[in-house]
Amino acid sequence: MFIDEINIHVQGGDGGAGCISFRREKYVPRGGPDGGDGGDGGSVWLEADPALTTLLDFHYKRHYKAERGQHGKGANRHGAGGDDLILRVPLGTVVRDRETGEELGDLTRPGERVLAMAGARGGRGNARFASSINRAPRRADLGRPGGGRWLHLELKLLGDVGVIGFPNAGKSTLVSRLSAATPKIADYPFTTLAPTLGIVRIDVERTFVIADLPGLIPGASEGKGLGHQFLRHTERTRLLVHVLDLDPQTGRDPLDDLAVIDAELAAYSPELAERPQIVVANKADLVEPGAPQLARIERHCRSAGVPFHAISAAAGAGLPELVRGIARRLEESGWLRVAS
Repeated sequence: MFIDEINIHVQGGDGGAGCISFRREKYVPRGGPDGGDGGDGGSVWLEADPALTTLLDFHYKRHYKAERGQHGKGANRHGAGGDDLILRVPLGTVVRDRETGEELGDLTRPGERVLAMAGARGGRGNARFASSINRAPRRADLGRPGGGRWLHLELKLLGDVGVIGFPNAGKSTLVSRLSAATPKIADYPFTTLAPTLGIVRIDVERTFVIADLPGLIPGASEGKGLGHQFLRHTERTRLLVHVLDLDPQTGRDPLDDLAVIDAELAAYSPELAERPQIVVANKADLVEPGAPQLARIERHCRSAGVPFHAISAAAGAGLPELVRGIARRLEESGWLRVAS
């Protein structure tokens, strides 16, 4: 199950109570107060973990509380502080306060942390209240209760390249041929129900991450179809590979499909309309070489200044040239990853 949005409740640990105690030892008359302070409660942190790819763990448990602080003791012994609670989330998780909508953090680097809820302070022991006029205070503070709040976690996948297009255009096949990813592939719409990430190796040292995103349809930005649930993931990608379906049996015009999807991206976010693209005409093995349909798409892309590739993902035709084209665009912008 792929979960990319969820609400959880976090609560800091309670503070320990201060102690009321007096020093009582032989030969030490009027030993005075020696009650120690209570320990502070633990805090709740969210930490980015590259080993995770979904928020599924939070689907089964929604409430989290850090450890409370220990109570103070006599002989000026302070209570131990509660341990912090660290909740691990995938890279690309945006953390917001559910009630106010305030963004608390955007975890995009391994090990990056955001404080979800601080622990409460421990109470003061009676030794803290001793003074020249009150040498035997019988007062101590209770520890403060830990605060809590609801958080909204939203996952936006971190991919260098996002593959977009209509359902059944061949996006999953393309990703499976370029990388070791194994998205679900079938001959019916909406095969891809969740984004899939794969790593494409260009050479010994250079790689890029490619994301297979669910198919988009007209009205996706308004909530139609399945793709609207995952439009947020296109915001993280640096380059979009727009796959067009050349299969004549679909009865659709690939250039119309291109315009529709571009309009949906712009309606969802104006920034996406400016995202660099590479147009890929897939299933070229189903049309004659030099077919008018291909020539029209190529002329359109040339006039728009958008790189164009004709491929057959199923047969593997044109894939090496496409990988080199993607690498060239990423390299021009300094986005290529160096393999470790």
